[in-house]
Amino acid sequence: MSTAARPVPHPDGTLDIPRDYNAASDFIDQHLTGDRRDHLAVIDDHGRYTYRELAERMNRAGNALRQLGLRQESRVVMIMLDSVDFPAVFWGAIKAGIVPIPVNTLLTADTYRHILNDSRAEAVIVSAPLYESVAPALSGQAHLRHVIVAGGGSTGDPELADLLAAASTDLEPARTTRDDCAFWLYSSGSTGAPKGTRHLHRNLRATAELYAKPVLGIRSDDIIFSAAKLFFAYGLGNGMSFPFSVGATAVYMAERPTPDAVLRVMREHQPTIYCGVPTLYAAILADRKANRDNASQALRICISAGEALPEEVGRQWQERFGAEVLDGVGSTEMLHIFLSNQPGAVRYGTSGFPVPGYEARLVDETGKDVPDGEVGELLIKGPSAAESYWNNREKSLGTFVGPWTYTGDKYYRDDQGYYHYCGRADDMMKVSGNWVSPFEVESALIEHPSVLEAAVIAREDAHGMIKPAAYVVLREDARETDDLEDSLKQHVKQKLAPWKYPRWIEFIDELPKTATGKIQRFKLRQRATETDG
Repeated sequence: MSTAARPVPHPDGTLDIPRDYNAASDFIDQHLTGDRRDHLAVIDDHGRYTYRELAERMNRAGNALRQLGLRQESRVVMIMLDSVDFPAVFWGAIKAGIVPIPVNTLLTADTYRHILNDSRAEAVIVSAPLYESVAPALSGQAHLRHVIVAGGGSTGDPELADLLAAASTDLEPARTTRDDCAFWLYSSGSTGAPKGTRHLHRNLRATAELYAKPVLGIRSDDIIFSAAKLFFAYGLGNGMSFPFSVGATAVYMAERPTPDAVLRVMREHQPTIYCGVPTLYAAILADRKANRDNASQALRICISAGEALPEEVGRQWQERFGAEVLDGVGSTEMLHIFLSNQPGAVRYGTSGFPVPGYEARLVDETGKDVPDGEVGELLIKGPSAAESYWNNREKSLGTFVGPWTYTGDKYYRDDQGYYHYCGRADDMMKVSGNWVSPFEVESALIEHPSVLEAAVIAREDAHGMIKPAAYVVLREDARETDDLEDSLKQHVKQKLAPWKYPRWIEFIDELPKTATGKIQRFKLRQRATETDG
């Protein structure tokens, strides 16, 4: 493919992408002419890398995979920590026509076994610190031919560094089209086995042109730091396709994104854009000394996704860190954010408006559009939608219906066009004949000065009637008392309609969450069932 064949965005949000198109050539090779080749592309825990150096590593990775015998459309699973090796392998595979599959680095061996078997991957690349947890899944795989270790180790398997060093820095891109499968992402699997979500070459450019540039306003002089990891659809956009679309700099951190680690990286590298998830924003704010002065003084804008950002968390962050948080919603199936608040027009407690280039509908159980103010399931139409779920026809037909993607999220739209998150379809509950949004109750609880986090689920009372139950994590300076429980119930009653207050409140040390920060309410439902039993 000629790198001159570039996508062309139009003012109305449509996007022309040439039929003959390779996403890696577009995102990486475009920077190899002019001064940008020596512009900083990646900062990780071990060094700094220019776009020229990143392109060379990408080409080496693609050639190394080809030399192992992987052919176009072969699949390689990536169980890798965030470092420069991640984009080298991801884009190198795509440039070679091979399909990379980044997966969560905190899964169990049984889940890795399922993913390797389900994807029929011929190779897996594992970061050395993760090898022990992955190793039990490697035996008995019918299709797996190569295990490669990144970052050293003494497993006896080939090391990625050695393969890269032996490979050429020249790589001819595979003859791919915009509609070829470029990469897979596995869903979280919170309600069943993870599903392989297949994304096309065109999808990466769509999110960059429709969200990163016009909404986030990313520029070549930006330094972007995403606490959300690269294996997550949200983090993949934040840390790779967004900065690489304009020649900006991405900061990677391999370790778990604790508040202390995030603030340290922000102080050291002074990002202009920060990307987090609501639970991490709240955890950082729990340190009352955390503010702009001991984080990044260059910060100009932040984004949040993964779950809805509570209004109070957004307001506090902007007050203390001097940057708006653009809360939005995206999904693995749509690759990145499709509803978002806009700079200068942020309304905390909402998900904003559809991103230009995307269309949204709210429908009832029969598929009929609901009027403003009524709750409906959110459907999204846009150019970044996945092709399908791998090997799961039934789920594909239920999610990807013509040009529309069923998100499973419940929303209502107000009379000004802002979208308000109510919860996942499975989490909504009817109390006294009225719909109750878990998120609404959680947001009210979080406004109490003693509460750090809260999660609300449906629970049956002694008469078999559904009522809200809350699980609450207190701030360090708060004490668990009977009076506090009563205070929290009264607090919610004052904020919301009386039937919405939680009938039960249980104080816990930590909410169960996925690696991407989403609260695992199904585990709380299991806990409630065990308690009632």
